[in-house]
Amino acid sequence: MIKVLVVEDSSVAREFLVHILDSDPEIEIIGAVSNGMQALEALKQKTPDVITMDIHMPEMNGFEATRRIMETSPTPIVIVTASWDPREVGTSFRAIEAGALAAVPRPQGLGHPDFESNARELIKTVKLMSEVKVVRRWNRARVANSAPPVRDIDVNGDHREIKVVAIGASTGGPVAVQTILSALPKDFSVAVLIVQHMAPGFTQGFVEWLNLNSRLPVHLAIHEEAMLCGHVYVAPDSFHMGVNVRGRIALSQEVPEYGLRPSVSYLFRSLAEVYGRKGVGVLLTGMGKDGAAELLLMKARGAITFAQDGESSVVHGMPGEAIKLEAATYVLSPEKIAAALQSLVKNA
Repeated sequence: MIKVLVVEDSSVAREFLVHILDSDPEIEIIGAVSNGMQALEALKQKTPDVITMDIHMPEMNGFEATRRIMETSPTPIVIVTASWDPREVGTSFRAIEAGALAAVPRPQGLGHPDFESNARELIKTVKLMSEVKVVRRWNRARVANSAPPVRDIDVNGDHREIKVVAIGASTGGPVAVQTILSALPKDFSVAVLIVQHMAPGFTQGFVEWLNLNSRLPVHLAIHEEAMLCGHVYVAPDSFHMGVNVRGRIALSQEVPEYGLRPSVSYLFRSLAEVYGRKGVGVLLTGMGKDGAAELLLMKARGAITFAQDGESSVVHGMPGEAIKLEAATYVLSPEKIAAALQSLVKNA
């Protein structure tokens, strides 16, 4: 049984979430509380496998509760929100930055047309996140001064012309993507394309959150949009993202790959076909195999490829599969991937 603690300030919503989760025979609700302070108290007596966390709550909100839990009693946390207000979605990503693993929409009422799909997404996410072995997160302010400087990575004097960088990520990806983008200089002279697996409705908030720390402007990708140097494009909900021979973004609603749309595989395969050795592929933390075989295809077409190392990954599924296939030219942490990208583009 997967033991779940529900944290939600609305008594009606709390009971609703308990009802949905309790309907699955593999899930056991071991507690339901109304704010972050109560969640911290509950953790002194209970050991849940997963916590579902609301954002706006009295006494202690979801961001602060997530931060404290990950510093003291690391537990997989799924943010569950009913609001698409940009500020609340932004707070959801602050909670992910603090250590939460995923964010999903709170299912609408029983009569809503999206109820069944949202309920399935919630249950699926809770089950998947229960398998993640989270680690303690230290307060960033406490360790910031002791962090070593990021230095250029030796890219073997490679002087090829780089046209585009493609990044794929899933569980744990938002923070890894943020780490890379925040380290790239404002004169980074190639376009960056990103596929990040997440629940529908959160992508625009993800873009806005990335813009807070990126020197490069981050956009939600638009079909047939020209890729500008030094700009970042994120695949929108429910669309694959690729590129065409005219250097424009191509969005598609072709069938999902690995059950996903957008998929990293679609993006990497597109870059392999159009840009060959002028492309760079980066596969970051995440469950499953999406993008692994296609990173190998990019490498076979002459591209430089990166996979995130196991030590820095929240889940080493996708990059781990790529490493098994020998698809990665380099296996590095996000900080070192950022440094290597700077070196490659500077040397081009």
